[in-house]
Amino acid sequence: MNFNSLRIGNLEAKVPIIQGGMGIGISLSNLSGTVAKEGGIGIISTAQIGYMEDDFESNTLEANLRALKKHIEKAREIAPNGIIGINIMVATKHYEEHIKVAIESGINLIISGAGIPKNLPKLVKGYDVKIVPIVSSLKAAKLILKLWDTKYNVIPDAIVVEGPKAGGHLGFNKTELENVDNIRFDECVKDIINFKKEYEEKYKKHISIIPAGGIYDGNDIAKYLKMGADGVQMGTRFVATEECDAHKNFKMAYVNCKKENINIVKSPVGMPGRAIINPFIKKVKNEKEVIKKCYDCLIPCNPSTTDYCITKALIESAKGNVDSGLLFCGENAYKIKEISTVKNIINEVLREIENS
Repeated sequence: MNFNSLRIGNLEAKVPIIQGGMGIGISLSNLSGTVAKEGGIGIISTAQIGYMEDDFESNTLEANLRALKKHIEKAREIAPNGIIGINIMVATKHYEEHIKVAIESGINLIISGAGIPKNLPKLVKGYDVKIVPIVSSLKAAKLILKLWDTKYNVIPDAIVVEGPKAGGHLGFNKTELENVDNIRFDECVKDIINFKKEYEEKYKKHISIIPAGGIYDGNDIAKYLKMGADGVQMGTRFVATEECDAHKNFKMAYVNCKKENINIVKSPVGMPGRAIINPFIKKVKNEKEVIKKCYDCLIPCNPSTTDYCITKALIESAKGNVDSGLLFCGENAYKIKEISTVKNIINEVLREIENS
């Protein structure tokens, strides 16, 4: 099939792919910059982005904000004319400070989920920054559209519709995820495409719809483009690339995992997540970790009651200590058989779209 470039407001990406924001330390400047250079939209995860800064342990917030600025600048050096965005969880403590630094650093768009980004329009007012909420249901999409319309007289530039096959934290409960085939995700995408039309007519502005979760190849992408989506978001597929910012051991955990190794895990923040089952997951399932330091990362987390520190667990994995940390991944991680490059993956999926 023929496909159009992905437009989000006045931004135009020739490749209809947004690279998913993966933290901690998986999608930083190198991955996002390379995706943007190859014509997609590169996304930097803000989650504890300063974990490699010398003063991260003693000065966490300042280290994160400093690193965020650095990574946006580095990504821009890789892709001077590319589209660079950030992914930031609503549950992030110091959410507003991160948004402010990203805007001042020249970010093109902000993708925000793990909660309803109620105040995002207010935070970007006066700046040419595109705002993109993440939803997992028509109900959430309706809530955001009505809220932003009523309170701020604006609508999103795009909406990422994330399904139950995504990696990391998921917007579904445990029971739903145990019966994932009963979640009518494609119907949800269609419903949101149809519902948003009344707001597009009111504002004379297009809202791009971006399905996400479990999208692995060009055939998956073509399916959603034919459905009326504007593009897709892919995260897992870009992990096992030379350009991914994670340690090689993290990438090889994807290459070596089998379908039966991937399952839903309990997260300290009260949301289920999808990850590779490893010695760490087996250990914390039966033995509560002693929390020696709180990194003050997410609002819902209570260090006195949590089973383990999610910041520490994700940093361990990003650094390559894959048996001692949390390995978030999408449902299709087991399909990855080798470490490739961003360029090769994009070229491959584009050929598959054209031949579909």
